[in-house]
Amino acid sequence: MSGSPLGPGAFLAVVGASGAGKDSVLSYARERCPDEACFPRRVITRPPGPGEDHQPATEAEFAAGLGRGDFAVSWRAHGLRYGIPADADAQVRAGRVVVANVSRAVLGDLAGRYQRLIVAVVTVSPRVRAQRLRARGRESDEGIGRRLSRPDPAPGHQADVVISNDGPVTQGGDALLSAIRAARRTTCLLLDSLCAIQGLTGLSGGSRPATA
Repeated sequence: MSGSPLGPGAFLAVVGASGAGKDSVLSYARERCPDEACFPRRVITRPPGPGEDHQPATEAEFAAGLGRGDFAVSWRAHGLRYGIPADADAQVRAGRVVVANVSRAVLGDLAGRYQRLIVAVVTVSPRVRAQRLRARGRESDEGIGRRLSRPDPAPGHQADVVISNDGPVTQGGDALLSAIRAARRTTCLLLDSLCAIQGLTGLSGGSRPATA
């Protein structure tokens, strides 16, 4: 992307290891703040199935969308391709908070794309994480082992919010809701300040004395 980072809204990136329960806390938050934030539906080269309600795509369809500029950001992980629809940009320009599950590997790209990137990391104990990966039934034990051993792709990127998700979904979900609402309040303050500045500029321009 060329040009200045987008605003005045914010992009709230939800990150965490596979099995941390990111989809669960996102669903919880989505149901409780439909007007406070935008939750884009991810495009994934994976058939429909249990779990996340994503937009399925073949490799060819995904590549074509990438060529058209259909994605604000995209990445590859675990043999699949993931994309966040480009409408996220319009939502941020309109002053909304966009909330999405993304890979840590694209946090640098997101930081360059948006004026306000908020990183919320969902954490869980190794034991609970392994149980959740097995329960969702998407992969063999070998595949689960690879996920469990995958290193952090962006170890140097600091989290703004840490969400512990070992307990009931209400605990992690409410923590994400709080982060969304805090981001929304900041956006409202920024918009109010911008309107005040524009009003002062207009008043100054209108009161300027005419020259002969």
